[in-house]
Amino acid sequence: MKNVTTAEARKNMAELLNRAAYGGERFVVTRHGKELVAIVPVEDATLLDRLRTLLEARDFETALQEIAETGTVPWDEIRRDLGL
Repeated sequence: MKNVTTAEARKNMAELLNRAAYGGERFVVTRHGKELVAIVPVEDATLLDRLRTLLEARDFETALQEIAETGTVPWDEIRRDLGL
């Protein structure tokens, strides 16, 4: 990914958007050398969302499997352990 400053992004926004949308390029917008946001093709953002959903589903399935194997802790016990 190519870094561009906020000033460059503001000046060349239309060009950056076209390069991302039609050329598949990716840009990181920086301010004072710190990364702020990325300009990426929508396909990249969609893929990221799909991967996040798959990982969340896998984590959920793992949690359910752990509950099935080890059981759960009663709420009264948790409150007592936390001093609530």
